[in-house]
Amino acid sequence: MKTILCYGDSNTWGSATRPGDDQRYDPNERWPGVLAERLGNEWSVIAEGLSGRTTVHPDPVEGPWLDGSAYLHPCLRSHRPLDLIVIMLGTNDLKQRFGVPPSDIAKGVGRLLAIVKNSECGPDGSAPRMLVVCPPPILDRFGQRPEFAEMFAGGHEKSLKLAPHYRAIADDYSAAFLNAGDVIKSSEFDGIHFDKETQAALGSAVADAVLKLRW
Repeated sequence: MKTILCYGDSNTWGSATRPGDDQRYDPNERWPGVLAERLGNEWSVIAEGLSGRTTVHPDPVEGPWLDGSAYLHPCLRSHRPLDLIVIMLGTNDLKQRFGVPPSDIAKGVGRLLAIVKNSECGPDGSAPRMLVVCPPPILDRFGQRPEFAEMFAGGHEKSLKLAPHYRAIADDYSAAFLNAGDVIKSSEFDGIHFDKETQAALGSAVADAVLKLRW
C-alpha cells in the first residue's frame, strides 16, 4: 500500500459553502476523500487540512500555529513512511496582513518542499515524492462573507499571478505540479472556498496527476 499525505488549509479540511457556522463537508465529499476513492484500496490517503494555515507565516491575529512550516516536519514524522506529499497552500498568504507578493508566496511553498526533501520520511528513509497544487484564484467578491473583503484586499489580483511562480518552484525541487485553477473555481458563496462539486473535481484532478507519476 502506498501512502499520500494531503497538506493544506480549510479547503483540504473541507469548509463547506453552505450557510451556517462550522459547516464541514463529509469525509467522502472532501477532495482527499474523492482522491482516496479514485485511487482505490492500494492507496492510503491522509488528510491534514487546517483552516487558516499559511505556508510559512505565524498569523499575528489568528494564531502562530497556523505557520505551515512549523508543523510540517512533525506531521511527516508522525505519518511516515510516506510515498507522496500533496501540498496545496497559499490562499491564506493572500491576506492583507501578510503583505507578500505572489513570488514570495511561492517561495513559502519552496520552504515546505525543502522540509519534505530533507525529511527522510519516505520509504527506507528516502524523500517522499511531492506534488504541488496551486490553489485557484480567489474571487473579487465574497458573497455571504463580506468580512473577507477587507481581510483579502488585493488578494484576487495576487492570486491570478500565482500559477507560474508555483510551477517554477515545483520545478526547482523536482516536484510534480497541478494548477487547480485550470480545473476548478472558487465559490460564489464566499469567494474563497469550494463547492461540493468543486471538491469532487479537484479530487479527481489530483488523482489523475498522481496516476501519471511513475510508481
